[in-house]
Amino acid sequence: MPLDIVVGTQWGDEGKGRVVDLLAAQADYVARYNGGDNAGHTVNVGQQIFKLHLIPSGIIHPHTVAVIGNGVAVNPRVLLSEMETLTESGIDISPKRLMLSFAAHMITPAHLALDQAQETARGKAKIGTTLRGIGPAYTSKVSRHGLRLFEMLDQAKFVPAIHAHVEEINQQLTSLYQAEPLNPDDVAEELGEYAVRMAPYIGDISTTIYEALGQGRRILAEGAQGTLLDLDHGTYPFVTSSTPTSPGALVGLGLGPGYEERVIGVTKSFQSRVGSGPFPTELFGYLADRLRGTGEQPWDEFGTTTGRPRRVGWLDLVLLRYAVRINGITELALTKLDILSGLDRVLLCTGYRQEGHEFFNLPFGPSDLSGYEPIYEEVPGWQEEIRDARRWEDLPVEARSYILRIEELVGVQVRLVSVGPEREQVVEIT
Repeated sequence: MPLDIVVGTQWGDEGKGRVVDLLAAQADYVARYNGGDNAGHTVNVGQQIFKLHLIPSGIIHPHTVAVIGNGVAVNPRVLLSEMETLTESGIDISPKRLMLSFAAHMITPAHLALDQAQETARGKAKIGTTLRGIGPAYTSKVSRHGLRLFEMLDQAKFVPAIHAHVEEINQQLTSLYQAEPLNPDDVAEELGEYAVRMAPYIGDISTTIYEALGQGRRILAEGAQGTLLDLDHGTYPFVTSSTPTSPGALVGLGLGPGYEERVIGVTKSFQSRVGSGPFPTELFGYLADRLRGTGEQPWDEFGTTTGRPRRVGWLDLVLLRYAVRINGITELALTKLDILSGLDRVLLCTGYRQEGHEFFNLPFGPSDLSGYEPIYEEVPGWQEEIRDARRWEDLPVEARSYILRIEELVGVQVRLVSVGPEREQVVEIT
């Protein structure tokens, strides 16, 4: 069946936007299935740089229909701002091109206030949340006190629901965190205005996608964050509040199993993460600065959403093998290979060592990685600039050997390699 799923194999920020942009050229629908505006996908098209947090990055292609599924938490303010930005860039954002699931939950100003209060209260034990209200919104959803986009279609019921929602969270803000309460009238007025603008876009996404698959249309499911941030399968508790792994695509779009054709795991050529949590191969000093960049270019290692410098390290194949298994990955897309150019040597983490024992797979998942020491394999680096490479043969022998070694140790083929920030700076491997 023509459903392709793009997942991040690391802690997010793998460069999924680039891969989705490439694959969307052959897709009819591009669908976000999890997360909220804590995600950030960057796509460079000529001199234009699109940084999208909610709307699927595939909408940049004029023939695609962009879908936001029920698994996404939607901040109406952010959504409408992105719609305006894309419209100003000449991209059609009509209801024929952008569709929102009626079952998606919304993020409100009360969720943002609660997120800030909770993270402040954690002190040194903070999780490193993006403070976008994602966690509180999913908490409301699971506790069955959430607000779905469907409620925006009936203003008479929506306004009282907003009042009740804000008053409930105000109780938590004032009694648990000694924070200032919000004015329910102000929140209701703001969200009521958003509801009028969003109503034409809200519909039954599950049926739309199901019928499109039956007609042979190709669906590209675009995940946010990465496998190691999965609520169940990530580095808990330093995780996100949703399911960024491939099964989340089915739940987050309202589909049953059996439609998947490809599961593309996007993997950075080295490891990175934003925020707190374990990181066995983390680097510091000159090498870290070398991999991270200066922050002056959109290709540098600074979070699209947070702007925070990313922690960086050597590629961890123990975690990559884990991601392949959890997601059922059929192929890999390797990004930012050009960043490794100029290094005399490159290291690959092939296993872990702990108390005299060696591990090449995680015995109890990735939740507690603090006691593991990386086992490294050194491979030769390359000095050549590779941003002009477009074929496998254009890559230096050492770069090809690096890719082949990853394939050998992980058991999945690399089908795509990005060698620069621009849309055309890609090597496709057949």
